[in-house]
Amino acid sequence: MLLAGVGLALAGQRAAAQAQPRRLDFEDAVVGAPPTGFSSALTGGGGPVRWVVVEDPSSPAGPRVLAEISKDRTDNRFPLAILEGTTAMDVAVSVRFRPVSGTVDQAAGLVVRLRDPRNYYIARANALEGNVRLYRVVDGRRIQFAGADTPVPRDRWQTLSLRIEGDRLAVSLDAHELFTATDRTFSEAGQVGVWTKADSLTHFDALEVQPLR
Repeated sequence: MLLAGVGLALAGQRAAAQAQPRRLDFEDAVVGAPPTGFSSALTGGGGPVRWVVVEDPSSPAGPRVLAEISKDRTDNRFPLAILEGTTAMDVAVSVRFRPVSGTVDQAAGLVVRLRDPRNYYIARANALEGNVRLYRVVDGRRIQFAGADTPVPRDRWQTLSLRIEGDRLAVSLDAHELFTATDRTFSEAGQVGVWTKADSLTHFDALEVQPLR
């Protein structure tokens, strides 16, 4: 009974830790090195993923930011930087981003309920297309189920937000809610992270994760 009690206490401590809000601004990270506390992954094809911390003095959250720098032009290539140590079903996630360059795409994305690199929800903003879209990625295939056309200025810091509770998802840009949608494809807790596409060079900063329960 004592061992069972200890096990329950540890489980409770882990659950409490999981529920804590987190904010990452990369100011303590080493420039040119992969970000601590993240794992890299890839949906689709193309070459190796290269997430590193770079300098960007324009960032309101401090000059060290996260970027995927490979500039691989493979169209169906989606690099992910997955936050370690947080798993949530209902969660609010936001990130500041600045589209820097890209000929195939200039995209920034937020991932929630990630089961593995082939199964998750993704909200993405695209500076070349001028829109924000919501997808489910199932067995590696992106399927759009909501979106809105809106300016996503290149070379400007913006905030993309994604909130998921139950089967309801809400997507905002700069604190303005663009649209909501419902979907039941992924109903269990999963990881969160950031995402790009193809040769997008996008700077990310001030990632905030707030588990809702």
